[in-house]
Amino acid sequence: MKPTEKHIEEFAANGAVCLRGVLSSDDLEQLGRGVDKDIAEPGPLHTLQQGEQDEGFFLTDFCLAQRLPEVRQFVVASPAAEVAASLLGSARINFFYDALWAKGQSTPKRTRWHQDQPYYPVNGQQFCVLWFPLDPVAKPSCLELIAGSHLWGRWFQPELSQAGQDLYADTAAMERLPDIESERDKYEILSWDMEPGDCIAFHGLTVHGAPGNAASDRARRAVSTFWMGDDTVFAERPGTVRPLFEGHRLEFGDPMDCGYFPRIWPQTEGEDPAQAARFTDPDFRISI
Repeated sequence: MKPTEKHIEEFAANGAVCLRGVLSSDDLEQLGRGVDKDIAEPGPLHTLQQGEQDEGFFLTDFCLAQRLPEVRQFVVASPAAEVAASLLGSARINFFYDALWAKGQSTPKRTRWHQDQPYYPVNGQQFCVLWFPLDPVAKPSCLELIAGSHLWGRWFQPELSQAGQDLYADTAAMERLPDIESERDKYEILSWDMEPGDCIAFHGLTVHGAPGNAASDRARRAVSTFWMGDDTVFAERPGTVRPLFEGHRLEFGDPMDCGYFPRIWPQTEGEDPAQAARFTDPDFRISI
């Protein structure tokens, strides 16, 4: 399903929208196979987010498309990039990266409230995330987003999710996020009951987080894909970004539309984004 005008308006106003039935059964099967491979044998960028004393299972991993052909083909061939183009009003869409969020049943640990874009070396308003659940998700376990927070004009200090440490510890360039969880009634918090094939699209500056999966009797696997439109440029941050991509040769202010971050939509006849340098050059490195 492509976004309607109502969806586009809702995305612009709230910084988030739920889209139903975006993925086909083939899309889901392909992405699911890649995710299950990663859970069985996580990549070098993975983190077990639960502490030794914490209950449950909470795995994050990043840049699956670099290693797993199933995820790479999903990025290239699924409707995700075209959905992003419609919501952002962009003539082209480039792929930034992907992230896995796997929470086992009876896992209480939250994903902290945060914005995504301050973590990354990307400036521009045409930057969004598509969050795809691979399992049915009841609202109490669903991603939560603060309506309109992308319009606050505020950039918040990113935190390292496991340790809770500031990413840019030696700077006051970004303010500290308010204690949203203790003042939830102050905000319009969006979340939904979701089925596999649905997705949540949200702006890179939308404040969001996720409850634990303690209320569910099933695991909750979800994949975020990150997309860049016409106005995105390579940006300087007051510290080391996460993930740190090396080998792209971009200078600050350069457009993100380059061979390293492959253009996925529209695709040029005769070109295969899955063969972009990002996916094939062993000298290109990524660290978390």
